[in-house]
Amino acid sequence: MAAVTIKDVAREARVSVASVSRALNGGNGVTAETGQRIREVAKRLRYVPHAAARTLITRRTNTIGALLPDLHGEFFSELIRGIDLAARARGFHLLVSSSHDSVEEAAAALRAMQGRVDGMLILSPRVDAAFLQSNLPASLPAVLLNSAVESDEYGVLNIDNYTGAYAMVRHLVDTGHNDIAFITGPEKNFDAEQREMGYRAAMAAHAPNAAINIVAGDFTEDSGYRAGRTLLAHAARPQAVFAANDMMAVGCLFALKEAGLNIPQDIALAGFDDIPIARYVTPPLTTVRVRIVDLGRSALEQLAALLENPDSPPASAQTLGCEIITRETCGMRLAAPLPNQKQNSNISTFLSGRDS
Repeated sequence: MAAVTIKDVAREARVSVASVSRALNGGNGVTAETGQRIREVAKRLRYVPHAAARTLITRRTNTIGALLPDLHGEFFSELIRGIDLAARARGFHLLVSSSHDSVEEAAAALRAMQGRVDGMLILSPRVDAAFLQSNLPASLPAVLLNSAVESDEYGVLNIDNYTGAYAMVRHLVDTGHNDIAFITGPEKNFDAEQREMGYRAAMAAHAPNAAINIVAGDFTEDSGYRAGRTLLAHAARPQAVFAANDMMAVGCLFALKEAGLNIPQDIALAGFDDIPIARYVTPPLTTVRVRIVDLGRSALEQLAALLENPDSPPASAQTLGCEIITRETCGMRLAAPLPNQKQNSNISTFLSGRDS
């Protein structure tokens, strides 16, 4: 059976093709009665407007592109959920792609989305200003998430990684743990670098006599497990382990329990992000809470503002605050006081918190 076309709707409704187009695209030029008749005919014939043709008329796709380094794991599923909730509230569709932590694949994904999206949300540790200038059209609005890029051309929305890591180390010190190991994230990753900087600064300020103890990780559970095994192989076991994200903390937790250790009696453990599983592991994980859904929602809303006011410059870089969430793995459920923020937060304040 042949697909119903706009000409079929026009013939059945006894109007011109132009009138059908105006009625179905919300334009002027048809009476309310005619518009109603056209919509009823289109519904009865089960006519679906051709997206490409509509784009030619309106110059809008009502679609937002999101480029992420990976689609695996709870952090990215929560981020996408936040973006999607805000997109649906504004009538946008969402087109998601992964760069798989590759510059070449990031460039290919951006090329594939050109002409198909009205704007871009980009979270990719390999994307810098030169990459964006080479691969992103100047006419395509974009918001960068967790990015070191400083530019007046794009909106930027970051997590306050530095202060979150600093506060967690200080909390661990305040609960009696001075010898704190840190499992870092992948190299050349903005979040990982900022969290390591916060760890180093807090150790220097609050545990100056303790050695810096850093083990490599890559934000995956497997790397957290390997890091845990590495720390257990050292002659002296640290008093606490702080992983740069919760996925690695979960992997490390398994390694510690596999070795017969009790957490937190034998060793304390903390993570970063507060992914949903963090509260359900045994024992529940102390962590730095990033409101991941809010991060996605705020990024989409910032991009929507650029689309609604294309002649306005992007807002200045914004920072999303975090919370210390104390659970059983650190041995204490009282929240530690937090230091002043390193950066001003235009989205939310950095507050101490309890599990909720």
